[in-house]
Amino acid sequence: MAVSEIEPIARTEKVAAARLSLLSNAVLTVVKLTIGVLTNSVGVLSDGAHSASDVMASAIALYTVREADRPPDEEHPYGHGKMESVSALLQALLLFSAGSYIVYEAVQHLLHHEGPQRVDWGIGIMLVSAIVNTVIVRIVSRAAERTESPSLHAAAQDHRADVYTAVGVLTGLILVRLTGNSLFDPLLALCVALVIFRGAWHVVRDAMRTLVDRSLPDADVQAVQKVFDNDPNVMGYHKVRTRMAGSTRHVDAHVMMDDDLTLLRSHQLTEALELKVREALPHSVVTLHTEPFHAECAHQQAEHGGPPPDEKTKV
Repeated sequence: MAVSEIEPIARTEKVAAARLSLLSNAVLTVVKLTIGVLTNSVGVLSDGAHSASDVMASAIALYTVREADRPPDEEHPYGHGKMESVSALLQALLLFSAGSYIVYEAVQHLLHHEGPQRVDWGIGIMLVSAIVNTVIVRIVSRAAERTESPSLHAAAQDHRADVYTAVGVLTGLILVRLTGNSLFDPLLALCVALVIFRGAWHVVRDAMRTLVDRSLPDADVQAVQKVFDNDPNVMGYHKVRTRMAGSTRHVDAHVMMDDDLTLLRSHQLTEALELKVREALPHSVVTLHTEPFHAECAHQQAEHGGPPPDEKTKV
């Protein structure tokens, strides 16, 4: 079996995207918190707190994308890919924490009828935040799609939530500016918290699918089956199992070939078949178990009521 590692270009792209995410969050956090204190806006302060949690999340993502692509070792014979899903869960926890803080601050401002000051400053920083995060979302999302990184997907979701929060806070401040009613600031902050909670739930859902070894999407499984169906040396196959670990796909299956093949020829054909699967599914680790077709079909028929060995079949 040949282990397919993430290409150096993909690894570099993942690290670069994670660094960009960390840098943008760090700068925006300092600016938002400063403006939030000066304006006493719960929206700006809450968004600043959200960005502070994003800094920690981005730091986790940067560490994880570098560690997850390390090759297997004695303690981790299947590699380190699932670290990315664990990272996504930690990022979701930070999102939930930020959302909870926003709810607390918004309720406090509603109860004490506290309103924002220097509203124009808050409007300006929220507008900048929305624009910057929109750009970052596009960059990180493209990197996440190309490298299939759960950690970067979570980071992109985080920045997407930043866009929504910035727009929400911006809307609230504009309404305060136009109407003079300070209640719009905490009310819009509560709406922002709901958006953050929703984004965090999606991150948790996607991460858990990987951690519990859910099968690959149907399109990926069908791509593997198509390779087997189109190979003239494969007379049948069964026990096709797939899963995802970080950005690495894992595929294993039993394939059946002619009973009279030599061990050497069978090995060569299996190696070639594994290569075809890796070409069909990039970033994949493939393990195939080769069996004699007629002998295995006879066994399946006798022991499990399987089909007779008369044609190419999925047993």
